[in-house]
Amino acid sequence: MFEFFWLSSYNYYMSYEVTATRRRPQRFEDLIGQEFVAETLKNSIKSGKIAHAYLFTGPRGCGKTSSARILAKALNCEHGPSETPCGQCSNCQEITKGTSLDVIEIDGASNNNVDNIRQIKEEVMFPPTNCRYKIYIIDEVHMLSTSAFNALLKTIEEPPEHVIFIFATTELQKVPATIKSRCQQFNFRLVPIEKVKNCLAEAAAELNITADDEALFWIARESTGSMRDAYTLFDQVVAFSGDHITYEKIRDKLGLVGIDRLNTIFELAASKQTEQVIEKLDEFLQNGISIEQLISNCADYIRSLLLLKNGISRESLLGNAPERYSKQVLAAWNSVQLERGLSLFLNLYRDIRYSLSPRYELDLLFSRMCWLCDYVSPAEVKKAIDAAQSLLAGAPASAPQQTQTTTQKSVENFTTASSSIPGGNGNPAAPESQASNVNITGASNTSATNTIGTPVDQLPDYMKFSALQGASFDTMEQVPPVQAEPPVENDNPFSDGGAEPPEQTAASNNTPVFSSNFSQATDLNQDPTVNPFEQTDENIENIPDQSGDMITTAQGQSMSISELRRLVTNQLSLSEGFAASGLKKTGFWKINENGVRTSVKTDYDLDIIRKKNKIISECLSSIYGKPMSFFAELQEVKQNAAENAPKPLQVEILCKAFSGHL
Repeated sequence: MFEFFWLSSYNYYMSYEVTATRRRPQRFEDLIGQEFVAETLKNSIKSGKIAHAYLFTGPRGCGKTSSARILAKALNCEHGPSETPCGQCSNCQEITKGTSLDVIEIDGASNNNVDNIRQIKEEVMFPPTNCRYKIYIIDEVHMLSTSAFNALLKTIEEPPEHVIFIFATTELQKVPATIKSRCQQFNFRLVPIEKVKNCLAEAAAELNITADDEALFWIARESTGSMRDAYTLFDQVVAFSGDHITYEKIRDKLGLVGIDRLNTIFELAASKQTEQVIEKLDEFLQNGISIEQLISNCADYIRSLLLLKNGISRESLLGNAPERYSKQVLAAWNSVQLERGLSLFLNLYRDIRYSLSPRYELDLLFSRMCWLCDYVSPAEVKKAIDAAQSLLAGAPASAPQQTQTTTQKSVENFTTASSSIPGGNGNPAAPESQASNVNITGASNTSATNTIGTPVDQLPDYMKFSALQGASFDTMEQVPPVQAEPPVENDNPFSDGGAEPPEQTAASNNTPVFSSNFSQATDLNQDPTVNPFEQTDENIENIPDQSGDMITTAQGQSMSISELRRLVTNQLSLSEGFAASGLKKTGFWKINENGVRTSVKTDYDLDIIRKKNKIISECLSSIYGKPMSFFAELQEVKQNAAENAPKPLQVEILCKAFSGHL
């Protein structure tokens, strides 16, 4: 009696079949989302062009093994080969149950050594027992060892006519190219969410279960295109939902947040209610929602908002109907801010595994979400600065450089430039009739008549420094011209295409050879901060034009100071690049019998020259034939009057904002 009850219970429980097995495709027409694979295999069977090896690749649960079994049934069906196997003959039923002697399914993960492949090589020599073809289906073929792959090469390239190999793998990159080249390859795709949802609805109808569309859509989206994952999750939901599957049951049982709860907490964040956001977050966690699940749901929510911002309203991409998302949140954050919020959640999901406290990380993130509406991207900052360009241009950093040419400037260009430069007197360009009396030339002793009537002391600096130097105005006395400062040497050492600054171009190309073994330089180890010119009372002359002043080398050769500078720079550039680079940025050279004195503009260049002082002094000493020192000092930079002028209020606000004092 007890034995009969045990057998009855066993048969009752074993009669249940999971949905993924019960709904496994049995024909090519049953393959979901793999229409290309199904049509290609059907046409090859119909035309009789059967390959000896196939390679099925693609993500998990998309129908690779099922397609291999369908192909085996189509080839071995008693009424075939046929692209539509009957499913009723003994061969089809044995293949469906997995008991066929001629269709061998091998797990590549557990049979991955060369001995297993040797056994296959011995078996293929025997013809099939009952079927037309002996078919080997090797699942997870990428798990085979290198020696096992090598042992398969010859067999799959020229197998017996009655043998067909079907390989299935989820990691195509691990399959050797030698195997790929011997197989017909078919790529299986992920199943679209709409098709997964329709299959789930059919499965629910077969079980006489009522299911809401929202619940089925959530299951389909969570499966990420895998039919097996969708059916497995469906069975789990059916187990706790009973006869009616709803999204609320799924949310409560699986610890999901849900669109309504997300709308609530993000509306609070958009309105900057930090206290309420933290309290609502604590409520979610107290209800059993895991931190990882909450972060994942929030990332999906913000991604959907970002898609809506960009005009995408497909429910399959959003995860919910567009009207279910909060209009308040959509209005509060722009696309750039939503991108920033999504990146914060994605980074947090990666970081929580190494965090001291994932809860603290989550609290910090939602606190940041409360001021997300104040976030400004670097691109937006650039746009703001570009928009404030007129304000920034009102205080020019330096006056325009005066030219020495005598080219006549047109009055139209002058009046247009004067009126278009922000920060001027604010008057528009003078009419052509009024400006016709203005005569502007580049000569040093020319004058112009101003008919505009603006006093010179009210003109901006850039107009005082313009081509109107020495001009006489009808409304004021003669004003002395504003003298321009000498042009600042370009910091770029290659501005003229060579290693030497343009103002010290050598007059001759005859240069002596630098001797590195000069032995008379006895004072090269002196402090580079000591000025060698303080050791003598001789007068040192600053030579503005150094191309014509001559010196005499140790070999008795005459050269200019410019040639000396070029010689030292070129010699050091071969072995001491930093020293040569520093010399290129020095100013005028002053020379006496003890050494050379010059100046540089920046502390960085001064530090380089001081560190390389010994090398530079050794080079000079070799040229002069006696100990010579090299001394550099920091050049005093005269500030432009425009830099000291008060900046506009908007510019001050920008400066304080970037410096963190606002």
